[in-house]
Amino acid sequence: MPLPDPSWSADDIVAHLRSIGTEDNRAGMARFGINTASALGIGNSQLRPLARKLKRNHERSLLLWDSGVREARLIAAFTSEPKKVDIDQCRCWAADFDSWEIVDTVADLFAETPFWRELIDEFAEDDREFVRRTAFAMLAWSAVHLKKEPDTTFLAYLPLIENHAGDPRNFVRKAFNWALRQIGKRSMSLHAPALALAERLAASSDKTAHWIGKDAVKELTDAKQLARLAAAKT
Repeated sequence: MPLPDPSWSADDIVAHLRSIGTEDNRAGMARFGINTASALGIGNSQLRPLARKLKRNHERSLLLWDSGVREARLIAAFTSEPKKVDIDQCRCWAADFDSWEIVDTVADLFAETPFWRELIDEFAEDDREFVRRTAFAMLAWSAVHLKKEPDTTFLAYLPLIENHAGDPRNFVRKAFNWALRQIGKRSMSLHAPALALAERLAASSDKTAHWIGKDAVKELTDAKQLARLAAAKT
């Protein structure tokens, strides 16, 4: 087979992926809590350069997702076109989520859609573990990547984190923590309210909320983080 290029079909890509996966990689993924039921054993260090060669193609990304193969689904997320993604597609993909890794990769794509805030609100209220994680992974990615979004948008999401902070499921609580830390690190104006929430959660008698808050406080009070925020303000 020739080197990967944008002309490759979904079938070409899946065939290539099947040819380069390894059992050793699959075993390594499992140790990081990645669901390997549909995995071929290819790391992101190989998948991301491959995606760059394939370039974006929305229609092909839908076919890659439908293959059900872990690596093909990651390529689908890397090569989809956010402006062509509709909200029903997001809901359908979210219903398929079965691993934190898939969630975090696709959440980055969802955060680029024009309806990302609607999805966060909807998915946060969904009791499915990986769908709820998606909401807060999107919030974390949005805080990092959406530079033109006003800080008030993210300030308004702090109560959402607080309201759900008692959900003890491991992959959900870690997403709450991630979102809180990223909001607090976004700007000096967001740092104080995010830290205040983190301290409030850290003082909670609820074990999950306590963990979320304590871990966030540690990062948000780190001297290097504070120096970075101070430098960004000047």
